[in-house]
Amino acid sequence: MMKYIRIAIFLAADMLLINLSYIVAFLLRFDFDVNSSVFTMHFGVFGANMAMITLLHILILAAFGVYTSLWKYAGTRELIRITLGSAAGCVPVISYMSLTQQVMPGSIYFIACMIIILLLATSRLMYRFIQKLRTPGNFNSFVLRIGKKNILGDNVTRVMIVGADDTGASLIDEIRMHPSQCKKVVVAVDDDPQKKGSRIHGVKIAGGKAKIRYLARKYAVDEILVTIPSEDRKRIKDVLAECNKTRCKIKVMPGLLDIVNDKSSASNLYDVEIDDLLGRDAARVNMREITGYTEGSIVLVTGAGGTIGAELCRQIMRFRPRRLIALDFDANALYTLENELRASYPQAEIHTVVASVCDRERMELIFEKFKPQLVFHAAAHSHATLMERNPGEAIANNLLGTKILLDLAEKYIVRRFVMMSADKANKPTDVIGATKRLCEVMVQNRSEVSQTCYSAVRFGNVLGNNTLLLSTLKKEIAAGGPVTVPHTEMSGYFMAIPEAAQLILQAGAIALGGEIFVLDMGEPIKLMDLAQNLIKLSGYIPEQDIEIVVRGLKSGEKLHEDSLIDDEMIEKTTHEKIYIGHPIATESEFRDLLDDEREERFEEEVKRIALTDPAEIHEWLSRMLPDYRR
Repeated sequence: MMKYIRIAIFLAADMLLINLSYIVAFLLRFDFDVNSSVFTMHFGVFGANMAMITLLHILILAAFGVYTSLWKYAGTRELIRITLGSAAGCVPVISYMSLTQQVMPGSIYFIACMIIILLLATSRLMYRFIQKLRTPGNFNSFVLRIGKKNILGDNVTRVMIVGADDTGASLIDEIRMHPSQCKKVVVAVDDDPQKKGSRIHGVKIAGGKAKIRYLARKYAVDEILVTIPSEDRKRIKDVLAECNKTRCKIKVMPGLLDIVNDKSSASNLYDVEIDDLLGRDAARVNMREITGYTEGSIVLVTGAGGTIGAELCRQIMRFRPRRLIALDFDANALYTLENELRASYPQAEIHTVVASVCDRERMELIFEKFKPQLVFHAAAHSHATLMERNPGEAIANNLLGTKILLDLAEKYIVRRFVMMSADKANKPTDVIGATKRLCEVMVQNRSEVSQTCYSAVRFGNVLGNNTLLLSTLKKEIAAGGPVTVPHTEMSGYFMAIPEAAQLILQAGAIALGGEIFVLDMGEPIKLMDLAQNLIKLSGYIPEQDIEIVVRGLKSGEKLHEDSLIDDEMIEKTTHEKIYIGHPIATESEFRDLLDDEREERFEEEVKRIALTDPAEIHEWLSRMLPDYRR
């Protein structure tokens, strides 16, 4: 009902303003000489046709959608509609006057058109202003004092916006419309020198990112909201580096395109995560190539409850597989993943299977039932320190599980088999690295005699909320410290989980068989820097609020990870972040074990050595892998 009342009010107002425009046009045209005979004659013509002229203007404005717009949210598009509708309205008026052989000065139409545009636009803007003023959030913005409290005594969080673009403007507007959040935008920052000194929704743009620390002190800022497109990682890294010099809480909001895609809004600004500081642009993958081998396929992902396995499942579902089999021995993790996938893809065929890849009979039944065409093997023990204390488990799970899957993939004619390896397989110094390198040998050895496309993908540490490193650091910070790091100079290579999963899928698309793919992990990052940055992003000062303790290197830990792409044996592929490694083949004794005529010998040997003491296990690994160095 209110909608029709609003339209009726606008129609009545427009009729009045249209006639007022013509009257003013006559006064201007005849220099306000209302007593002249010429004025009286022409104005009489207008008076006789006033109703028709008004009706024609109203009909054209309606045709341009002027009366269906929500003027509370009016902007440039609505003003353009008024301009075009008002100008177009003169055409039928002039035509009508000509057809009825009635005459008014031509300048009257032009002057009236300009005044109609001005008055109608002004009326809409006034309506919008009044409606905005009636919104509690906007009214409160008028009564907020410069200090930390408004006149009602509510605590106000003083906010700095970094990025004075469309997203920043929308965010300022939305903050004003939600007074319950008790936030006030006091200053904006943008690197565009043309914007400096300007205002965006009344908020001053006081400088670029180099001024963030100074402005945070000057305006007593409590919280910094970064509104930079999420794909511009390098820029985000630079901005956050400056934000970290303040004591403000920091949050990041993606661009407006992400909002349109329902990925974000001001109501779900996300706290800055450590992977925002990696400075890596999002991986670009060839969607057509990945779709070409995943769409309509039956896909098995082992280790689906783990970090990489779960993300692979999420990414694979985007490419519409015929069936996804998510397999893991961890029932709780698998249950959580199943609920997530079914909520996102309610019509998809998803099977969650609790099983160990080391159970040959159970895996045989699974392959026989589902007959997977693609296998992504992510099931493995990967915690370096824990496996140094339990090397037998790493041997049994990683080697035996991979061997069973390779045998079943061959038997059930799997099209593609992609194994997740690790950067530790490069010049291995721990049990995890050694077992992963031996698994690579198994994949390459099988590829030499099979029609199935076997490949492995090496990558380093991944970062995300559920990864061990990040969750441990967050728990230590939440507990008030201390935060522990192995060594002040310890560094490693890090990649965001979604990027790693996307590149794995891309590697599977370009595989021909037998490749050891190596992912470009970017530049090494010190763990000390990661810890300090996360402490700052949590609103604390390292060593002052949260202590950092150096615990020392544990067995199997490296001070510096080796770069995977600096090796001279690395070969480029068609993708800029994917390479092919060519490790030196010196594992002759291990290959002999794989090629033994008695197929059971490999499993018997692995089971035997897995039950021996750690010293004998390390000695066995050294024989199987001559470049293994502890």
